[in-house]
Amino acid sequence: MHGGGARKAASTSRRSACDRCRIDRLTFSRQYLLLLACVAYAQTAPDAVVGKKIFESQCALCHGQSGGGGRGPSLNRPVLRHAPDDAALRSVIEDGIPPEMPGAWQLHPHEVASVAAYVRSLGAVPPEKLPGDAARGEALYLRVGCSGCHMASGSGAGFGPDLTAIGARRNGAFLRQKLLQPAAVLPDDFEYLAVTRTGGEPVRGIRVNEDSFTIQFKDARARFHSLRKSEIQELRRLEHETPMPSYEKKFSPADLDDLVAYLAGLRGQP
Repeated sequence: MHGGGARKAASTSRRSACDRCRIDRLTFSRQYLLLLACVAYAQTAPDAVVGKKIFESQCALCHGQSGGGGRGPSLNRPVLRHAPDDAALRSVIEDGIPPEMPGAWQLHPHEVASVAAYVRSLGAVPPEKLPGDAARGEALYLRVGCSGCHMASGSGAGFGPDLTAIGARRNGAFLRQKLLQPAAVLPDDFEYLAVTRTGGEPVRGIRVNEDSFTIQFKDARARFHSLRKSEIQELRRLEHETPMPSYEKKFSPADLDDLVAYLAGLRGQP
């Protein structure tokens, strides 16, 4: 009996040791798999720092060094026309928008995702602490007739740019400059026109589209005109001009602070 008990105890001990070994191996396997998952995530998670370097070397020529626009559109906005979500943005980067924007076929998917992450980071200008009173600025905005050309939160006219989210796209210094010197910085594709039809009066407007035979533009009443070039007696391209007046001599410094504070606070969805 004594010998049988010893053998039983030894067998139990061996089983316990085997069980602990299996548990140790299982724990190690789980930890190893977790480590691999972490490494894989680190390698595949979008990296905005990497994306910035790629953007500056391959995208900035058209979109500007900080995404402010140039030959290509500005990317400093919370909602992009052709890329409402991250999947669409990655698709635009990979495939381009023919014929204006070439696709980045040479980029690895991780690089594409990293560029997309960086572009998204350009879409929101952090709120600034600015002098001025936004409530007084809104009253001034309405009093001087800014809403006669601009939309803001669904109210106003559509001749000039929509200002609904201008504070999320532009900082206070830029807004101040546009009020004082509106023609100082204009997008490359912006053209202000003076068009005279044969036997008609000149009409000024912002070019919307143009080809070899026709031209389309929008006048200050937000009316669209589409003309054949054969109908036009004179077409003047008003370089370095914009329909927006300068308010440099119209506003006091305090008024200017108030209006900039109001515009910088417009951060809603366009």
